[in-house]
Amino acid sequence: MADSPVTITTPGSDETASAGPSPQEQKQMEQAYAQMKRKMAMEEIGRNIKHKIMVLSGKGGVGKSTVSTGLALSLAQQGHAVGILDIDITGPNVPKMMGLDGRRLHVENKRIHPAQGHLGVKVISMAFLLEDEDTPVVWRGPIKLGAIQQFIGDVEWGELDYLIIDFPPGTSDEPLTVAQSLPDIDGMVIVTTPQQVALLDSRKSITFSESLKVPVIGVVENMSGFTVSGTASPSSELSVAAPGGKTITTTTDEEGNFSFTLDIFKEGGGKSTAEEFGVPFLGALPFDPGFVRGGDDGVHRIVSEPDGPSAIAFSKVVAAIQDQLSDGSDGGLEII
Repeated sequence: MADSPVTITTPGSDETASAGPSPQEQKQMEQAYAQMKRKMAMEEIGRNIKHKIMVLSGKGGVGKSTVSTGLALSLAQQGHAVGILDIDITGPNVPKMMGLDGRRLHVENKRIHPAQGHLGVKVISMAFLLEDEDTPVVWRGPIKLGAIQQFIGDVEWGELDYLIIDFPPGTSDEPLTVAQSLPDIDGMVIVTTPQQVALLDSRKSITFSESLKVPVIGVVENMSGFTVSGTASPSSELSVAAPGGKTITTTTDEEGNFSFTLDIFKEGGGKSTAEEFGVPFLGALPFDPGFVRGGDDGVHRIVSEPDGPSAIAFSKVVAAIQDQLSDGSDGGLEII
């Protein structure tokens, strides 16, 4: 049998050597190109933001979002350009605390522009994308990952001194995705309360830092104590029954004023945990009912009482964080 003739296709001929990409291949190429552009954008964003701080907690209910917004506002009070990236996809609370409830994001030239809250703090949150705040977000891991990367790479943050990244409770996809996507993260701040259950989970967050290869800037103990103030007879001694069967004795001043602190959730747990793991203890924040009212009203305690006890406590924690960031050799938990 004679060999079959071989057809040679030359440039300009009617026949083509191969067909063009299929629709599926075209889609894959477009996705790869979009991912490349987003990666380059994230690298650029990393260069434009001086300090990037992750705020985590091992469990819910310890006031992590309150701490995140408090840190951002306290830094903004110092004159710094600050942003908050609310990574809590299923339960975003930062916009409400920042007085941005019901706000929608502005998109221009395919770039997302953050909303601006108190003291000029820029905010990005999943809450801005929900038509109804009661609508649950039911997403699997890969969809969450894509949304987080878009929140980082497609947002026009501009130049910032600090970006505070607020995470949902626990150690899962969200912090892992951010750590892999955003370059040069300074470290993480672990939020806990004094009671043992919260401390157990905060230990997990510290250990989790090893797998992320992100240093621990330090531990913050929230809801550390509730301060009671009042007036009585001048220069008199008062005895108060405190939690745990303790009795607190205090003396009023010459004008009859007194003040003492009740350790509602025990005391010192955050500091002892930090010492146990060899990481810095950044300070304690008071149990302040004003945070509840401020969170509901959208006026943070630092904004409503910038010279109050809570604002002063936050400023001390911020100063401790700044000390750790300026002392890179000794600050935080070194991951090898």
